[in-house]
Amino acid sequence: MERPRPIQTQGLYDPSQEHDACGFGFVVDTKGRPSHDIVRKALQVLCNLEHRGASGSEKATGDGAGILTQIPHAFLAARCRPMGVVLPAPGEYGLGMLFLPPDDRNRHACERILEEVIEEEGQKVLGWRDVPTDNAHLGVTARASQPVIRQIFISRGADTPAGDALERKLYAIRRLAEKRVSRSVLPGRGYFYISSLSSRTVVYKGMLNSEQLGSFYPDLGEDTFVSGLGMVHSRFSTNTFPSWSRAHPYRYISHNGEINTLRGNVNWMEGRQRLFASRLLGEDLQKVLPVIDLDGSDSSMFDNVLELLYMSGRSLPHALMMMVPEPWSRHESMSPLRKAFYEYHSCLMEPWDGPASIAFTDGTRIGAILDRNGLRPARWIHTKDGLVVMASETGVLDIPVEKILQKGRLQPGRMFLVDTKLGRIVPDDEIKDELASAEPYTQWVKENLVRIEDLPEPPNVNEPDHQTVLRRQETFGYTLEDVNMIVSPMATEGAEPIGSMGSDIPLAVLSEKPQLLYDYFRQLFAQVTNPPVDADRESIVLAVDTAIGPEGNLLEPTAESALHFELHTPVLRNRELEKIRCLDGRPGSRGFHSITLPMLFKVDAGGKGLRKAIEDLRRQCSEAIAEGHNILILSDRGHDATDAPIPAMLGIAAVQHHLLRAGEREKVCLVLESGEPREVHHFCTLIGYGASAVNPY
Repeated sequence: MERPRPIQTQGLYDPSQEHDACGFGFVVDTKGRPSHDIVRKALQVLCNLEHRGASGSEKATGDGAGILTQIPHAFLAARCRPMGVVLPAPGEYGLGMLFLPPDDRNRHACERILEEVIEEEGQKVLGWRDVPTDNAHLGVTARASQPVIRQIFISRGADTPAGDALERKLYAIRRLAEKRVSRSVLPGRGYFYISSLSSRTVVYKGMLNSEQLGSFYPDLGEDTFVSGLGMVHSRFSTNTFPSWSRAHPYRYISHNGEINTLRGNVNWMEGRQRLFASRLLGEDLQKVLPVIDLDGSDSSMFDNVLELLYMSGRSLPHALMMMVPEPWSRHESMSPLRKAFYEYHSCLMEPWDGPASIAFTDGTRIGAILDRNGLRPARWIHTKDGLVVMASETGVLDIPVEKILQKGRLQPGRMFLVDTKLGRIVPDDEIKDELASAEPYTQWVKENLVRIEDLPEPPNVNEPDHQTVLRRQETFGYTLEDVNMIVSPMATEGAEPIGSMGSDIPLAVLSEKPQLLYDYFRQLFAQVTNPPVDADRESIVLAVDTAIGPEGNLLEPTAESALHFELHTPVLRNRELEKIRCLDGRPGSRGFHSITLPMLFKVDAGGKGLRKAIEDLRRQCSEAIAEGHNILILSDRGHDATDAPIPAMLGIAAVQHHLLRAGEREKVCLVLESGEPREVHHFCTLIGYGASAVNPY
């Protein structure tokens, strides 16, 4: 059986370009009363979202469907008793839902590794259960790749308290087992995937159509299979290969949309992992790293990061406010307290941005959050008998009008939450105001976040040299078209030049003439929704404000994490750059110490000289960090007849990757001083490949 999550590219298919645009929904009793009716209604919602999912030419093989419920303890206890397995009380054990290789050798190897990890982590294996399945209605492709599906029951050890501590231990067990299996089991001979491993929730999913889920898993049709909530998902894989493991829900979310900033999000998470420390996870933190499974889709990677934030002590609403913040910087009516919350967390991590509607649950609370643009709809209904239904659209359940207490839609940037412990819907303002007042974010921001306009004026500013402008334009490869079509409109109108939609420029790689490095790259946009947007004309929703500075520990909130510069735009004026250049580490510098490093190479040395100059630049950056500098300004200002500029994108990317490999990137911010960038695309690629800010002098 072929591995369903391919690691290598296949023809024009690249597994790193994984996005989803699907349908989701959930049904919950506000009081948390478990019943089979909740499960039945959730499956009905899923069936009514059939049109949101997809299949190939083989209609009986779906892109994916699934349901997440609370663990049905009584149902499982009755099924386990004949096998000689006696389950402890609810919450005292973990339930794992596994996809295993169909061949005996690899399956037994996977099971043995998981059992070994469980024992090593001080927990006890109670037993296994073969999950009943019926694939009679599945397509040939789905049956050919169908894994063996089993459940494992894990009793908590004497040193592991029930509740959150047990959840964290199960998290460590899962990650250790996943990593150990990936090193031991032969690729292409099957796969090992843990859909869920929790003391609270369980996920039933697969490479199915919406209507197939209930019949494929007979468990879901049993009257004793009860839950107080049910979250469902019907998958439409816009440009991916469907697989059993890529079906939703994941362990905490169901996702309808796409994360367009995915590559940057993943790279930054990998870069800052060296700074992670958690009092709750303790030594188990190293067991779960790396956080992100790079074989997964954008949804699964989002779930990976959300899980880490949750396990390190933040609530799911808190973690989601960090990852999908509402527009705040120019929100005139937002309270200063909430603005400080978002401003502080913008120093910790970047948004996971894109058109997305995300449902989430930890087994007690369930809700959804919508991206700032509101490009993925979600509607909800609250009935008089305490039922809440939310889905990608209305009409997913037939509910008589006289039974409806209230209804509404999820608004852009807002959160909808049902807390079954409190027994009610928690309003968006209540959620966010409570979280915003949990720590002294206002004080932390005031004491540590430095605004560029508050820095002392520099003694000197490099002014444009009009006598040498032609020589400098030639040095950086400006053409007459660049000056007339790009630079002139920006200079005269203060706006980006207007062009036709799309790009009909021939591919740079096919050109026989010299090309700037930027021309070899294309920006990645949403595959389904790509509206024209403008940060100035839509300033409430879009913002180009940025905070630059050394990284802090993402997992523990401290005042020092806010030690950053706040810039209104990542494009620096000459005067602003000189303010940063004057920071020398003394008391007035607020903890910042900058250094300017030349980004030049000897012309007569040719390609070898360029290579040597890049190596020297990397070495100088590491030496500067060792000396205590935390702002590195890479500059090509000193170019002349003998010293040429290193291409800006090549220089910044070379330093970025060197510092990442050396474990030093999180200690500094990289500021680029270059005469080369002049188009919006140039700035996007420079920032994407490592620049914190750019001064296009």
